[in-house]
Amino acid sequence: MGRPIDAVVAGHLCFDVYPSFASLDGADNALDKVLIPGKLVEVGPMTVSTGGPVSNTGLALLQLGINTVLMGKVGTDAFGTLVKKGLAERKADEHLIVIEGESTSYTIGIAIPGVDRIFLHHPGSNDTFCADDVNYDIAAQARLFHFGYPPLMKKMYEGGDQLATIMRRVRELGTITSLDMALPDPNSPAGKVDWEKMLRENLPYVDIFLPSAEETLFMLDRPKFDRIKAQGGDMLDSLTADDIDVLAEKLLAYGCKVAVIKCGHRGLYVRAGELCTDCGSTVPRECWKHRELWEPPFTPDKLVSAAGSGDSAIAGFLAAFLRDLPIEQCLRYATAAGAENVEAMDAVSGVGTWDEITSRIGAGWPKAKLEIASAGWSFDDDKQLWIGPKDRKEPKQ
Repeated sequence: MGRPIDAVVAGHLCFDVYPSFASLDGADNALDKVLIPGKLVEVGPMTVSTGGPVSNTGLALLQLGINTVLMGKVGTDAFGTLVKKGLAERKADEHLIVIEGESTSYTIGIAIPGVDRIFLHHPGSNDTFCADDVNYDIAAQARLFHFGYPPLMKKMYEGGDQLATIMRRVRELGTITSLDMALPDPNSPAGKVDWEKMLRENLPYVDIFLPSAEETLFMLDRPKFDRIKAQGGDMLDSLTADDIDVLAEKLLAYGCKVAVIKCGHRGLYVRAGELCTDCGSTVPRECWKHRELWEPPFTPDKLVSAAGSGDSAIAGFLAAFLRDLPIEQCLRYATAAGAENVEAMDAVSGVGTWDEITSRIGAGWPKAKLEIASAGWSFDDDKQLWIGPKDRKEPKQ
């Protein structure tokens, strides 16, 4: 008998506030020319929505036709009321934990055209979320359990035992586990955590690990992260395929079965190891073993905001995975959902339905050009993706 729930998404939940800076049409939108002390900056209409992976990934999965339960924590303040209302509109608030006396997490997104995004974030009730806040009876009824943003949740990164307890207990239920990260403020307590140690302790309980390239480098090679950061420019453009492979090799060695590394405007890299999970699928997971692929991104019709695009990409990947599609198709739907996300200001309204995305892909949605100069990589013209030197290429019969 199958499990009645497709997915549970738990972890970080907040309320997002995005002032519009679309009226800034000058050539120089540098931060120090816009946000000047004492200056009145005229902005456009405010965009508000629920945020964090519980909302972003969870609601996108629902939009993509996946039966999903959301587990997060809010306070009884005004933002908590708005979060609850937003989830209730999607009939997704049943397992929301509301705590009297705690403040709800919120994020103010500063997205000035031509300037990298700045986030002002209050962790709020996310800091008290612990292993006991997960409903394991519900997790036992799900095919997949996804947890997001432990670096922004105090009890998750203090010592690491709470996160490991969650992932271990869920895995023992026979539920597939997936985990997403976030990039902490380097000067915050979370930024000073030994994240490599945390990954070694947690990844043995993780089937699918879906961090960004920046987060992975920060956690596995902080000196290199700091060197690239000090040089300025886009960190993603500074990382070669060989650099990403080194990071993925470590992640697999630490215990995850599939490492999906989000590379922003450079698409999505995946590396799968020896053993991948079979969640009762009709498609043999043999085709997932020993794979190394890199999917170029789709080209959005317009670029409004990249907030939550990684969460949407994860939803696309997991939605395809839960439909038992091959690894190449999971990458395709991940990059499609991520591209649709950036076409809207908020982090939840841009992603279409599964049929709409499928139709858009089938209609020849153009992909951005991606060049990989590292040795051993080859481009598959039929599948429109790059195949790495460690890819087995053809499933064994």
